[in-house]
Amino acid sequence: MKWIRNFAPLTRAQRHAYFAALGGWTLDAFDFFIFIVSLRAISTDFRTSLTAVSFGITLTLAMRPVGALVFGWLAEKYGRRPILMANVLSYALIELASAFAPNLAVLLALRAAFGLAMGGEWGVGAALAFETLPAQGRGFFSGLLQEGYVLGFLLAAAVSRLFFTAVGWRGLFVIGAVPALLVLYIRAGVAESPAWLAGRHARGATLRELWRIARANTPLLLYMIALMALFNAFSHGSQDLYKPFLIQQRGLTGARADDLLMLMNIGALFGGMGFGALSERIGRRKAIACAALLALPVIPLWTYAPSVPLLALGAFLMQFMVQGAWGIVPAHLNELSPPGVRAILPAFAYQLGNFAMALLAPLQSSIAARHGHDLGAVLAWTLGIVAVALTVATLLGKEAKSVAFAGAPTEQ
Repeated sequence: MKWIRNFAPLTRAQRHAYFAALGGWTLDAFDFFIFIVSLRAISTDFRTSLTAVSFGITLTLAMRPVGALVFGWLAEKYGRRPILMANVLSYALIELASAFAPNLAVLLALRAAFGLAMGGEWGVGAALAFETLPAQGRGFFSGLLQEGYVLGFLLAAAVSRLFFTAVGWRGLFVIGAVPALLVLYIRAGVAESPAWLAGRHARGATLRELWRIARANTPLLLYMIALMALFNAFSHGSQDLYKPFLIQQRGLTGARADDLLMLMNIGALFGGMGFGALSERIGRRKAIACAALLALPVIPLWTYAPSVPLLALGAFLMQFMVQGAWGIVPAHLNELSPPGVRAILPAFAYQLGNFAMALLAPLQSSIAARHGHDLGAVLAWTLGIVAVALTVATLLGKEAKSVAFAGAPTEQ
């Protein structure tokens, strides 16, 4: 199989670094989506509206840029490996604390703290992975790494499907503390990024120095923020309220909705790897644009299919395209970024894009409530507009496929 052949030439150190980054992002997303799949249960338990609970998504997304800045700076100063360990331990412990929230206010505060931890993981893990891996095959590895987000969603849906009846939403959050064990693997088997070690001066990097580098790249940063805002609208706009849509509007049971979530995330996994590999041939921008445009004809099947099997097919195909575009993001942003801020600039832009779309889920929910609770129409319009805008913004940007990273291997 092609994915096995891609891993075969890697050294032991490269494989360990990559799987640490993939595991960290997968389990981070798993903990995030535990909240998503529990939205209705939490609203019922605390006797409040879905819109009020979904504000927890807003708080998580709003705090992620702060986490990207803090953990990114620490990773530039002290190295990728120790900060990745601290990051994973942080979000796992906050997830555990969420299980014991006595009311919605405390839970929302904990989701904000979780956003701080979640915001740091992506940039630190991606920097560790791509500064360790060779340039050849970077598109494939990017696709698989980003789909750690999808694997986390798939895992959350599966855990909900298997254990929710027995343990409830609080029990799911207790299970969400398991990622803390990943720290043991990172400590035992993962080496520091060779690119970070090669730039030893970065160990003394101050916030002033990082700010100077960031200011010198202000147009790039602004472009990346705008691009990531559209990317986040593309993913969160199609995922966060899809389970409530399936239950409230399409009449599915919670268990059947979880089945569709698992199926759509399998599609997302294949889409990320497929378009990631395609980007090695046609370039990052063209592959992203292709995936975004191909999402458009899937919209009617995704929201208005007349039967559950066709709805499942629409969910599979939609996330194949959405995460197909997303799979290229880690490589694309890291290739666009200058050395010295590779652990902080892509992540900061990514999370500021998240922040720009932090109110999307409550906004979608409130618009649907004002229009006959038609979540399907809101989801369809969101995806249609965003797919076109994302295509335009991507094609206006620069291509930097396979650019060499100082200190990292350039070929296998």
